[in-house]
Amino acid sequence: MRVAVLLLAVLIAGCSGALHWDGGDTSAPARSAGTYTVKEGDTLFSIAFRHSLDHDELARWNDIDNPSLIYPGKELQLGPGRAERQQTASAPRRSAGASTATSSDDPGWEWPVTGEIIGRFGRDGNRGIDIAGEEGDRINAASDGRVVYSGSGLSGYGKLIIIKHNDTYLSAYAHNRELFVEEGDAVSAGQRIAEMGRANNRQPHLHFEIRVNGEPVDPLSRLPDL
Repeated sequence: MRVAVLLLAVLIAGCSGALHWDGGDTSAPARSAGTYTVKEGDTLFSIAFRHSLDHDELARWNDIDNPSLIYPGKELQLGPGRAERQQTASAPRRSAGASTATSSDDPGWEWPVTGEIIGRFGRDGNRGIDIAGEEGDRINAASDGRVVYSGSGLSGYGKLIIIKHNDTYLSAYAHNRELFVEEGDAVSAGQRIAEMGRANNRQPHLHFEIRVNGEPVDPLSRLPDL
C-alpha cells in the first residue's frame, strides 16, 4: 500500500453523469467548485481527469509546488479560491477549455485502432468514441507523448491508459485487456500500448478520448479521415 501517490498519471474521467451504453460510466461531471479527498491510488492527473479539469490549474488552486506527490486523505479544492475568482471576474474575459487551443498545440493524430464506431461523442453522456474490434486487437498510441496513468483505478474505464502529449492535449484508452506501458514511459505514435478488451461482457471495443485543457472534445474532429 503506497503512502505517496505518484502524480504523473492522468487527467481523464468522470463518474457522475449519464451512463455509457456498455454499463461503464465514462461521462464526467460538469466543472463546479467543491472539494475532493484524495484516495489511495489517486494521482493529480486522474483526479483532474475525472472532474474535467486542467491538472495545472488543480495544482495551482491547491498550492501544490511539487505535483509529483499527493497523499491519501488530503482535501483538494476543485476550483479557484476567492481571491482568484475576484481577479478573474475583474480581468478581461477569455474563452476557456478547448477553445484556447491553437493549431500549433495539436500534436497530430493517428487512429489508435480501426473498426466500426459504435459509440459517438456526446451520445448518452459519452466523453469520447467507442471503436469495435476483436478481443486482443492491438491498441496503439494516437500520438507521441508520455504515459501519465496506467491502471484500473478509475471506475467505469476498466484498464486505462492516459497519455499526455503536451501542455494542452491528453488522450485516454479504456476497457483494455492488457496494458503494455507504465506511468512515465515515453511513447511514439503507432506504438502498441495495450490489447483491446471488453466491458461488462459486452462487445469488445476501445473507448477513446481526447482532452483539451482537461475538457473532452470529439475525437472525430481531430482524427484523420479513413
